[in-house]
Amino acid sequence: MSATPSPSDDNAASPQRANQTPLIALLGNPNVGKTTLFNRLTGQNERVGNYPGITVERRVSRGALFDGSRVDFLDVPGIYSLAARSFEERVALDALLGWRGPKPDLVLLVVDATQLNRNLYLGLQILELGLPCVIALNMIDEVDGALPDLDQLSAMLGAPVVPISAQKRTNIDGLKRVLQFGLKGQTIPLDIAYPDALEADIARVVDAMPDTWRADPRWARGLAMWALNSIDASDEMDDIPDPVRQAVRAVQQDADAQQRDIDLEIIGARYAVLDDQPDLTRATDAARSWSDRVDGVLLHPFWGFGVFIALMLVIFQSLFAWADPAIGLIEAGIEWLAVAATTTLPPGLLADLIIEGLIGGVGNVVVFLPQILLLFFFIGLMEDSGYMARAAYLMDRVMQGMGLHGRAFVPMLSGFACAVPAVMATRTMERRRDRLLTMMVVPLMTCSARLPVYTLIIAALFPPSDAWGWVPVQGLLMMGMYVFSVAISLVAAFVLGRTVLKGKSVPLLMELPPLRSPTLVSVIRMMTSRARVFLTEAGTVILVCTVVLWGLLSFPQQPAPADDASPQTIAAHEAAQLERSYAGQFGKAIEPAIAPLGFDWKIGVGLVGSFAAREVFVSTMGLVYGVGGDVDEESLTLRDKMRAETRADGSPAYSPLVGMSLMIFFALACQCMSTLAVVKRETGGYRWPVFLFAYMTALAWVCSFVVYQGGRLLGL
Repeated sequence: MSATPSPSDDNAASPQRANQTPLIALLGNPNVGKTTLFNRLTGQNERVGNYPGITVERRVSRGALFDGSRVDFLDVPGIYSLAARSFEERVALDALLGWRGPKPDLVLLVVDATQLNRNLYLGLQILELGLPCVIALNMIDEVDGALPDLDQLSAMLGAPVVPISAQKRTNIDGLKRVLQFGLKGQTIPLDIAYPDALEADIARVVDAMPDTWRADPRWARGLAMWALNSIDASDEMDDIPDPVRQAVRAVQQDADAQQRDIDLEIIGARYAVLDDQPDLTRATDAARSWSDRVDGVLLHPFWGFGVFIALMLVIFQSLFAWADPAIGLIEAGIEWLAVAATTTLPPGLLADLIIEGLIGGVGNVVVFLPQILLLFFFIGLMEDSGYMARAAYLMDRVMQGMGLHGRAFVPMLSGFACAVPAVMATRTMERRRDRLLTMMVVPLMTCSARLPVYTLIIAALFPPSDAWGWVPVQGLLMMGMYVFSVAISLVAAFVLGRTVLKGKSVPLLMELPPLRSPTLVSVIRMMTSRARVFLTEAGTVILVCTVVLWGLLSFPQQPAPADDASPQTIAAHEAAQLERSYAGQFGKAIEPAIAPLGFDWKIGVGLVGSFAAREVFVSTMGLVYGVGGDVDEESLTLRDKMRAETRADGSPAYSPLVGMSLMIFFALACQCMSTLAVVKRETGGYRWPVFLFAYMTALAWVCSFVVYQGGRLLGL
């Protein structure tokens, strides 16, 4: 666990902080609305989702209590218990105990009112540690009339219980009042009766602890039970003191000899406390009834997949049908801007840079913003409603057969947005083998950066017709590329999991949250956040790459034709300028390697440029055809110019077969330096990013070769 303080450090058990802003840590299970409440208390706009794995990093933000006093709120990953074998759970545990940072002055446990019995299990563990705690009973709007007696519940737990609805802002001020008093008061430690044999085991582990762990007897007892639940031969915690690990191993061996299950003894005793409160289940039954009926269809082995496929087809067709008017408006605006710059600026290199490099290059990428917004709008609706968890359930059987952990679905799903956060989301998985295997296949998922490339090729080379008389071809192709990415990633996982990364997958344990109406505000917030990221990238990375590529395409300068030269002479000069430029020379150099895929040297220039960012391919092609286009074609869009491009023999340079080969190459090649960088950071070396780049590039070349050459053999 590297340079940060570890549990074995003498100062690991942080004392209560003095003369500093109070710190309140928000803990809770996944899907309880913890991040929504964090946003309400702090005014932040963190992303909210309705499936596990959204929060991976801890986040701190300043907020105010009812009297205006300032406090810091800490949002940590959602966990089901304090048993910590994965990075995600360890982040939460470290934040709670102050092992890697300041110890919180108060714990705010967020509980789903529709799942009280299960959610309060984590609360029992926190209260056993003797930590000051306030319990926020969230989503009370979903269980009207089915809540337990809150005074009785508070007395049983020894901590205040406050009913709220974070989504509807119900009783947030009341919660702030209770937090204000909670910072000044003390929580009554919770005592749970455990079997005598287990009490003896706990004492053995406590005796092996360093002094800092035993400073508070209550804390030492809780840590002993955490150690018994968490430490085993397969855990990845390399900072546990050796005496503690040896004591736990000895206890486990003795328990095995006595045919005792320590985990079951601890868990059973805790749930016995909750089972003594029968009205805790009334809210669950009331909230789950209609959701269970809908799940009968959504989770059905046949109808569930039918709904999923139909939903995906609607989404991908909408990327064309609904976004096309907005794309047309943006294209018209970019064309107007280019014409205005042409009439305003004097001819020369500066004018060429602004018109062809900046306006043309970046503009050809920005036109795809409506499609990206639509895609994330639909993803946001599915996340916020809880449908994503259903999709994970449907896919789990398939993923298990391919050797992937069921939890890999969440990072793979995140890969539809961007591979960088998707790779980081693998931290939620317990075993290093599972994390590495998921990292190696996540970049195969169709990220939003590939969307502009697919859209350009499909719109340019495949007419908006219908297949079988009713299925839109363009939407079908777009959906096909997404399905292909999922299929090829599963195949890659199957192969890698049985060769390079051998190991047995473990079953998925994930809660299915109740279906809920999506919050339009949070969905739109996520859309605007993604739009901001896309436009920022267009204004930085893509802009820089476009300017560099414009220079490579424009130099060395060829002698200009005479002022009275014919249009044919001017066109020949522009073609020679493009072909003899630095970029053209490089494209010619790599052309023999990509010609078997159906690509010419112009596409080669685009492929090389796209390694900085996949979207750069679109701006590069815009530069290529902006620099080499005829004067009377300036009003044509990039799609029109690619459609009209011909080879030396007069055949189309971009046939549907070439387009399919190009999309297959983009679907499989690892053309993203940011992804390679984050894999290097997460794995701690160059071995895995080099392997990732090599196998994906080889796979892309081979599959693209098979598609193009196979299509030619079939006469396509």
